[in-house]
Amino acid sequence: MAMSEQEILAGLAEIVNEETGLEQEEVQMDKSFTEDLDIDSLSMMTIVVNAEDKFGVRIPDDEVKNLTHVRDAVTYIANNQG
Repeated sequence: MAMSEQEILAGLAEIVNEETGLEQEEVQMDKSFTEDLDIDSLSMMTIVVNAEDKFGVRIPDDEVKNLTHVRDAVTYIANNQG
């Protein structure tokens, strides 16, 4: 069953928290991964790999650069589930 955007956001927040120590409440749809959440490219790749595992999606490397905001990642995962 496909997850809702809220469920994906919560799961993504959990992954970001595990990787960076940021509070899950900080991970919001309108936040930029690099500017607002201060996530570097190495941490971002780890987050992507963990998101692929958690949500059962494949995020190609050339797509990762388009995921600048949390909303971008949530939308991509929602549209590519299952």
